[in-house]
Amino acid sequence: MALRPVMVNIKALDHSAVGRFWAQALGWSAYSPGVTTYVGPPGGLVWPDPVVLGIDVVPVPEPKAAAKNRVHLDLATTSAAHQAELVARLEALGATPADVGQGDVPWTVLADPEGNEFCVLEPRDVYRDTGPIAAVVVDCADPRAMARFWGEAIDWTLHEVTGDQASLRSAGGAGPYLEFIRTPGVKTVPDRVHLDLLPYPGDDRAAEVDRLRSLGATGLDLGQGDVPWTCLTDPEGHEFCVLALS
Repeated sequence: MALRPVMVNIKALDHSAVGRFWAQALGWSAYSPGVTTYVGPPGGLVWPDPVVLGIDVVPVPEPKAAAKNRVHLDLATTSAAHQAELVARLEALGATPADVGQGDVPWTVLADPEGNEFCVLEPRDVYRDTGPIAAVVVDCADPRAMARFWGEAIDWTLHEVTGDQASLRSAGGAGPYLEFIRTPGVKTVPDRVHLDLLPYPGDDRAAEVDRLRSLGATGLDLGQGDVPWTCLTDPEGHEFCVLALS
């Protein structure tokens, strides 16, 4: 048994506006199938998408805290000119430069209209076929331990594990990477960005949740009440949800 990541969940005061931003940023479309705004490839809503991780922008009443998110997106580019053009276009859409202590680096750090940090990377061969989202990046203290947990939790393949970083990608070699980067500091507030996981048809969601707990996940009460998904945290406290099969 294993779960599949199906989307990146972003909390927002104005889910429609943030959803439109990300749709334009990625060259995708924004769909409103319910009370959230889902961002996925154009051509009609397909969920779960077999290749990409969509973005589900969920309305919440609280603004983002001043603390940097411990989970963020990296966007891929194909050339220096593409990187410069993308940064300019994103700023025109409402992104703002962000200083997270990155110093002099070849990538550009921005924040979306509600302050969620993300990076526009310089061209890298490893991301040449990921699509617009190169990676979902998780700040952590112990990449090896995170790789052990997430390598058992989801059906993605482990690509790299060192003391400073670890990465996984779908077994089919498509879509973005999930990366764990050793980063100073500790998690102090709930993230505005997290992963949503889904069982495969025929699998038992409750059994999957129990399996995650045995791996080191912890239950999480955010006041969500009686909902058809389960909120958990990984061993370093990053929130994620196990969704119900529709």
